[in-house]
Amino acid sequence: MKNYKKYLPLPAPPDEVYLGLTKAQSIQLWTGAEAEFTEEVGTEFSFWDGDIVGKNIELVPGKKIVQQWYFGDEGEPSIVTIKLHEDKKGTSLEFVQTNIPDEDYDDFTAGIEEYFLGGLADFFEEE
Repeated sequence: MKNYKKYLPLPAPPDEVYLGLTKAQSIQLWTGAEAEFTEEVGTEFSFWDGDIVGKNIELVPGKKIVQQWYFGDEGEPSIVTIKLHEDKKGTSLEFVQTNIPDEDYDDFTAGIEEYFLGGLADFFEEE
């Protein structure tokens, strides 16, 4: 199992980035696909028509999102922590994911960079 960490600068304040990550309508805009999301701890969610599914563990408006992402039958939970740090240009988003299966790591992290982080970057660049 491997861990992944990446920082992404976004030209929007943390509160706006948080809303972009927690409102189903916004998620659908930056993913370009169906998304099911309720901003409530303990609720399950789905991005990209079910390509990413998981459960919300902790939600701190404008600051932090902690989720468990499901990887098939893996025993260890994969935890995603997104922290939103205010900076001069808007927000520095810190994305950390634990327990990514070794055999999935390269493909999965490439997808995170291109679609998840890349989608967010494109979404906030347009505003």
